[in-house]
Order: sequence, then structure tokens, then C-alpha cells
Amino acid sequence: VPLVLGHEIAGEIAAVGSGVSNIQVGDRVVASHHVPCLECRYCRLGHETVCQTLHTTTFDPGGFSQYVRLPQINTRLGVFPIPENMTYEEASFAEPLACVLRGQNRANVGAGDTVAVIGSGISGILHIALARARGAECIVAADINEARLPWAEKFGADIVTEDSFSIPGLLLDKIGRKADIVILTTGHPKAVQAGFEAADEGATILLFAPSDPGTTVQINITDLFFKHDRTITTTYANSPDDLQQALVLISEKKVAVKEMITHRIALDEIQYGFDLVQNGTESLKVIVEPNRTGTN
Repeated sequence: VPLVLGHEIAGEIAAVGSGVSNIQVGDRVVASHHVPCLECRYCRLGHETVCQTLHTTTFDPGGFSQYVRLPQINTRLGVFPIPENMTYEEASFAEPLACVLRGQNRANVGAGDTVAVIGSGISGILHIALARARGAECIVAADINEARLPWAEKFGADIVTEDSFSIPGLLLDKIGRKADIVILTTGHPKAVQAGFEAADEGATILLFAPSDPGTTVQINITDLFFKHDRTITTTYANSPDDLQQALVLISEKKVAVKEMITHRIALDEIQYGFDLVQNGTESLKVIVEPNRTGTN
């Protein structure tokens, strides 16, 4: 079945329905594709991303289009004004940064922490930049793709490596202990294993990416119970509050998202954009500009 992809969007309101009062034609906004109800038990407990409503809401078609239609609940709970000092392309980072922010709030990343980020694609780079903004003392980044490591250094990593299993030794040499917080932006089982080995006693391990269906990782429960005192947690997606906080971070230049953009493409160049991302050696963040004609 054909499907229009794309969910990190920002743009101008072109038309509104007769019952819409919170937005007007011409407003510059970010629109969220998944919106929680904010009324169910999960939402009230702060677990908005397991709300059943969130998993059934979206806009039509996907974001790789010139226009999208928002259902009533998205219009009411999932549209946020873009600050005057922010461009549309910067605002398009609000959704992924909100997901990263939710993860770091769950892992309680803060001043003085040693943070290991395994996987240095755009999610990993956002994690590195946000951890630095939150006052992390030492950040180590790993990725099997050597081309991504200079980006990790640029946005705040103190140590970079292609071998995630080398993280414990690198940290022991530099600061004498392993990581307080390990963030896994890849679900590959070897990366997950490396993440557990990089974690210090009492550390928090954040699983920030899925694995292939059926993937399992062995954990020594006895050691976890008697020796490690670790917290293992996950986060998926974001809440309206996360998204609003992400917009503030971007507006205040706490996370330099504009510098992460490596390519800007038109809608008719979308295959070129997918090829850039798939190749993974030249691009970090590819922005789609749907209202112009491409040259590639």
C-alpha cells in the first residue's frame, strides 16, 4: 500500500475548519503527528506515549508533501507556535529533540554526569548536544561509521570511538570509572551488550531505539541484582510538554540544530535524500523543502 512518510514538520497554516479557534491562517507552527488524549490514566501518570489515542492519531498524508490535513485532536493538542527567532527548518527539529529530551528526563541526565552515547546518527548527535547543554562532565560517543565521529566531537563528545566495546577502557583511562548514563540509539544486540558493559555501578541505561522483532539480549540477573544496582529504562516518542520544551531549547540556542543540517532537498529529490541517509557517510540531517523544485 502506498504510504507518504515524514513526521517532523513545520509550516504555515493555509486553512482552518469552521470550529477551529486556537490557530489562524498564516500562523507559523510545528504540528505533532501523534497526540495523547491527556485524560486517561497513563497520561495522568506522565506516560503519555503509551496512551492509546497517541497510537491512533496522525496527520494526512505524511510530512513529505506540500500540504497536510490535521484531525481535530491534533489541531487542539498538537499544534505549537514557532518563536519569531526560529526558522522553519530549525523548528522541524522540535519533534526529534522532544523525543531526546523525554529520554534524558527519564534517565535524569544532569550536571557532572558521565554519559556514553552508542550510535551517532542524528538521534545520537541530539543526545550528545543536549547532554552537553544539561551540564554533563564527560561524554563518550561511539559509532561503527567512522564518518559520524567528527560530528559527535563537534556537538560535544569528549571521546569518540568506532568500537563501543572500548568505552569502558577509554573512560577508566580518562576519569577512572565507567558511565553514569548509557544511551543506546541503536537496538543492535551487540551495541546493547556494549552499553551494559560501559555502565558503571548504579548507572542508568536508556534504550532509545527498537531492535528487530525477536531480538534478545542476555542479562546476568544475579550480577544485576547483587553487584550493579542499575536502572534500565526506555522511552518512545514525546508528549506535548516535551515538544514545547524542545522549542524553547532551540529558540534559546541551547542546542544548535541549524549546524546539524548537511543537505536541503526538494520534494522531487526525495529518493536522493533517502540515498544520502542510507549511505550514512555524507549526511547528518537532510531537510526536505517541499515548495521548491530540485536540482539533483
